[in-house]
Amino acid sequence: MLEKVKFRTRLAFRRIRERAMKKEPGIDGILVTVGLCIIALLLCVVMKDSLTAFIRTLVDAMTAKAQQILTGVTA
Repeated sequence: MLEKVKFRTRLAFRRIRERAMKKEPGIDGILVTVGLCIIALLLCVVMKDSLTAFIRTLVDAMTAKAQQILTGVTA
């Protein structure tokens, strides 16, 4: 009796897993990807100056830290 219950339980989980993992054709992922790309491009165009200043600040800070590490100077 216990073996029969275990078998049915395994069979039920297998069916649930197959249905849950079943991939159906659709364009949802493509639409999300295209939408995110459009948003990223718009942000780059609109915030071009801010983005340039932000990247420049990061690069300058990283350069200064690298120079400190290479020369052995600690803050």
